[in-house]
Amino acid sequence: MDPFDNLEILTVPELMELLYIGKNTAYQLLNEGHIKAFRIGNTWKIPRAAVEEYIIEKCKVGEE
Repeated sequence: MDPFDNLEILTVPELMELLYIGKNTAYQLLNEGHIKAFRIGNTWKIPRAAVEEYIIEKCKVGEE
């Protein structure tokens, strides 16, 4: 089984819609490494799994 079979890549506008955030916040999260992503040229590629990890981590912080 190929590990990339279920890999979904998001764009910045999709990240903004998913998290209900603005463009500046999205780029801040990406540039500061809070959401693990990579760039090809000037375009951010964001694995959906990285966004899910970010959400889970933020929920854990709130529980403490």
